[in-house]
This record gives sequence, structure tokens and C-alpha cells, in this order.
Amino acid sequence: MKTHQYFVYIMASPSGTLYIGVTNDLERRVAQHQQDAIEGFTEKYGCKKLVYFESTEDINSAIVREKQLKGWIRKKKEQLIRTMNPSWKDLSSDFR
Repeated sequence: MKTHQYFVYIMASPSGTLYIGVTNDLERRVAQHQQDAIEGFTEKYGCKKLVYFESTEDINSAIVREKQLKGWIRKKKEQLIRTMNPSWKDLSSDFR
């Protein structure tokens, strides 16, 4: 049985706006954000820097986690980002 991998991720803009999403292909989805290939929030606010992600093999738990993170206050989101990425570097640079 083939296992799937799903990602909950956070993108940031230069001004600090955060975007939280879910995908089954993190590299492709981040590239889409960075190339403004997705109309809407991330294009409008320039959220192009991958600052956090986590993975799971269950799409339902990924969606639940995405909704949970979206419900958090900003300070809690920032604390979560710092657990993985204290300097807020662009984690997608590891993809290249």
C-alpha cells in the first residue's frame, strides 16, 4: 500500500503577514506561491518565504491541524515557527 505525505505549512511576507496552508507536494506548492501562480491571499500580501512546515500521512489530520493553526493568535504561531526555524530563514532554500 502506497503511503501519502501531506504538509501543513506557513508562508511569510516581508512585512510579516502569515499564510497557513495544506498540500501533498510542498516543493511544488511553495514554488507556486513564490511565482505568484496562485491568485488570492498569498499573491496579494507577498507571502513567499516558507518559515514552517510539518508532515503527516493522513489528509484529515493535516486539515484539522491547518484549521487549528489558523485559529491561533499570532504570538502562538510565531512561537511555533521559532521551534523549527528560530531565525525565520526561508526553508525552501533547502529544496534547491
